[in-house]
Amino acid sequence: MKQFSPLVFLASLGAGGIAIIPFAYLQYTTPNLKGLVRLADLAHSNQPLWNNLFLYSLEAIMIAFALIHIVLSIIFFAKLVKFVKSEGYKDFISNPLANAGILAPFISIVMTMNVFIGPVRFLIPWISNNLQAMMLPAFIVWILLFILLMRMEVKLLKTAFVQSFDLQKITFGWLLHPFALGMLTVTGTGFAAIAQSAQIAHTAAFLSFVSGSMGIFLLIVKLISVFQKHFASQDGLGAKQFLPSFLIVVPNVTLYAISAFRIGHYLEKHHAMHLDYYFLIVITAAFAFETWYMLFGMALLKDYFKQHYFKKEFYITQWGLICPFVAYAVLGSFVISVFVASPIFYALVIFFMVLAIVFYLDLLVRHLRCSKILKGEIDCQA
Repeated sequence: MKQFSPLVFLASLGAGGIAIIPFAYLQYTTPNLKGLVRLADLAHSNQPLWNNLFLYSLEAIMIAFALIHIVLSIIFFAKLVKFVKSEGYKDFISNPLANAGILAPFISIVMTMNVFIGPVRFLIPWISNNLQAMMLPAFIVWILLFILLMRMEVKLLKTAFVQSFDLQKITFGWLLHPFALGMLTVTGTGFAAIAQSAQIAHTAAFLSFVSGSMGIFLLIVKLISVFQKHFASQDGLGAKQFLPSFLIVVPNVTLYAISAFRIGHYLEKHHAMHLDYYFLIVITAAFAFETWYMLFGMALLKDYFKQHYFKKEFYITQWGLICPFVAYAVLGSFVISVFVASPIFYALVIFFMVLAIVFYLDLLVRHLRCSKILKGEIDCQA
């Protein structure tokens, strides 16, 4: 890991995602809630001891992983700036088979906005009480990110069209393109859904349709291309460092499903539509798809975990294992709200939250050992 890889931002992204899980859970399971959930809505003093302990643990997870996300983002961004100025960056960005990695920093940076709108706002009353006053400056930041990411996407797509490359070497990592656009879109639709200003809401909705339509188009095209390549390949599952990317389909589906959900709230709030059944169908169908795909993906990765992961290997793409667990848990919270509050869904959300935390801490220790920050024997690979 001597040369910097932008994919390292998957570590900060994963931390931000884990911080979002408890917030989403509280948002969609807190009774009689109007608007975004706040710390004051939980009323700890009126809860039994076991429930208070559970709520405090959720708050601790939000605090810990929000801090990890922010600290890692700062560290990685400083390294990214140096990398962009190096000669290695020119070779990296001109390689259609590798340059999708530059989108990981964009995904993580946009996730930072979600961390502040979700867990940070939840935990800090001043932000909760002044959310609408902060809407315009936050929206301006999102527009700047929108311009930068769309510009980068067009540049990468142009490179892929202009330069020849071996299509048989593409992997599921190519889905970072729709992943980045999905993260941008889900944040934009958040502005559309919660902004009281009609101008901000309408602008956010339109720009979200732009990025969202591009993302869905690329998701379909790239999925078909990757599956065609895979079925035509004689290399089995392919190189082990790319295997974690099989599950990247799950966070993609979650982002676009939540985007559609938020657009529904925008249409209700600013266009007086009533879309109760729309919410149920969009979220439940997406979660059902993710359920069988998660089972399929884990079945494919069974031997990978036995032969590689549990033998204490580490390579940067392993951070891609966190996002699918996070995405499944987050969407599960939505299902509880719009479909049915079944103990099964509560259990799934908690299980995948714990799974994401366990995998994250394990990978963080491996990463630190490979960075020589912690001592310990581990097989560090590029």
